[in-house]
Amino acid sequence: MPIRIMIVDDHCILRAGLRVLLQAKADIAVVGEASGMGEAVRMTVELKPDVVLMDINLPDGSGIEATRAIKESCPDVQVLMLTIYGDPETVFEAVQAGAIGYVLKDIHPEHLASAIRSVHTNRTMINPVIARKMVERLATTGREALMLNLRRGSGLTDREIEVLKGVTEGWSDKELALKLFLSEATIKSHLRSIYRKLQVRNRAQAAAYAVQKGLSP
Repeated sequence: MPIRIMIVDDHCILRAGLRVLLQAKADIAVVGEASGMGEAVRMTVELKPDVVLMDINLPDGSGIEATRAIKESCPDVQVLMLTIYGDPETVFEAVQAGAIGYVLKDIHPEHLASAIRSVHTNRTMINPVIARKMVERLATTGREALMLNLRRGSGLTDREIEVLKGVTEGWSDKELALKLFLSEATIKSHLRSIYRKLQVRNRAQAAAYAVQKGLSP
């Protein structure tokens, strides 16, 4: 069964181009388009797509606001941001609103299709350049400062912080298990505990939380 996609962008030419590119993939089907925030939320509720491709700038609001409203109404729908804005602060806002992926509009069509497949299977997908900037910022804070900032008010254990740090660096459950000498089942258990303590929904939100805390004075 193909992945059902809805495209949200205020430029009709871009929507048309994306539709043509994505419809050419056998495992992807574009089921709807929206040009604004209100329309995007309404159509998502009606169509229940698997993935929403979301722009940031919309004529009646922002894609971040639309993402938040979509996740409140349709928590199972995954949102992949597709935009020109690559600053970490905007990425933080987007993932906090519920987006599981964030890529830029200069992405190659094949990579966009791969990103859609990834977020459909609940895997975080962030533009590599942006992810590297986030990790570099995190690294500059120092391990001790990060541990202290994350402990404050979060209740995370040292082991959970190690797992969270791996998440910010893009490690998979299997890689985390190998690097930390734990089983994948234990890693998944730690992640569930981390999500609960931080009150986040997914890896992207957890990573954003860690980076923000690491940047705190």
